[in-house]
Amino acid sequence: MKCDARPLAVFFWILLYAAQAGAQMDKISIPAGTPEDRDLQAISNEQDSSKKLAMYLDFVQKYSSNPAAVAYGNWQISQAYQTSGDLNKALDYGDKALVAVPRNLDILVSQASIAQQAKNSPKLIDYAARGGEVCVSIGKQPKPEGMTDDDYRRQVAEEKSAAKNTCDFLESAGFNVVASETDAKSRMAYLEKYSAAFPDSKFQDQVSSYAMYTLGPSQLNDQARLIAYGEKTLAANPNSLPALLLMAGAYVDDAKPGSVVKAVTYSQKAISSAKAEEPDADKSRKLSAGMAHSILGYALIKQDKTAAAIPELKAAAGLLKGQDDQQYSIALYRLGFAYAKLSRLNDAREVLAEAVKISGPVQNMSQELLAKVNTARAKGK
Repeated sequence: MKCDARPLAVFFWILLYAAQAGAQMDKISIPAGTPEDRDLQAISNEQDSSKKLAMYLDFVQKYSSNPAAVAYGNWQISQAYQTSGDLNKALDYGDKALVAVPRNLDILVSQASIAQQAKNSPKLIDYAARGGEVCVSIGKQPKPEGMTDDDYRRQVAEEKSAAKNTCDFLESAGFNVVASETDAKSRMAYLEKYSAAFPDSKFQDQVSSYAMYTLGPSQLNDQARLIAYGEKTLAANPNSLPALLLMAGAYVDDAKPGSVVKAVTYSQKAISSAKAEEPDADKSRKLSAGMAHSILGYALIKQDKTAAAIPELKAAAGLLKGQDDQQYSIALYRLGFAYAKLSRLNDAREVLAEAVKISGPVQNMSQELLAKVNTARAKGK
């Protein structure tokens, strides 16, 4: 900090102005020439790490009435404890720094790194989410009075560019917490916090898939939260394929009046969004379209539109074959059921004979239905 006091003082005011005009990110600045600055210079000149730590502890006590000094001092103490391997103390002092500057991205990243090193998932997701809120807020504040549109756009672009690496780290670190969590309740809590902080995350499709799995029958089996999560996701991203499939699948098995109609709507939109027929459609899009066709066919059967369901289920089987055995077997069972319902017994037998070869949740159901079909055929029905 050995520089002329006037330029640093000017810089201090520029930082304040930028924060007010843009993302409202908390900054730490201690003007040159102040007692705090002189003491920090003395601390920085100390080579012994234990003495330096003691000096920082004295510094935060001495300037306890100066939020910027307290925040900076506690941050440096946190980093010192991280270096020495005392991660709990590192987190404690970093949290003290954040009391004064809760929206400081540098400290939030520092805390996230320590939590990551300590394998402290609740802390890590908290820091990532808090940082995500700051990242998303960049450029969302009203343009300051007297600033031109061009200057404001330039400032926002500079702020986003400066924060990009930081925001990318927090976004990835938060997602990794979600992906590595094995407890369903904890994972869902992390998912909700993450989704609120990163509404346009580059991992949004994976996040929606985790939510669908976590809230589904095999884990929490919480239909109400499943639907609420899907609606919230689609409000932010109307074309999210995982969310559309989540909603279609949830409503098609919901007994409430009108739910099957909603399942039809969501599955049709998923088919439209997947664009599986286009030359550049990848495996993921084809798989999503296949699942959507399967749900749509099932919904049409439940509406007693069995003849209309058959083309949807045939399309589903064609898209899912060789892509996902379990989804393929479900589509085959539904198609066999539709054929049987229309007394197209030969067609039903052919489809179900393939379905029973696939191990999974519908194998027994396919075997039972095939037996009924064979019995009906033997009786000439």
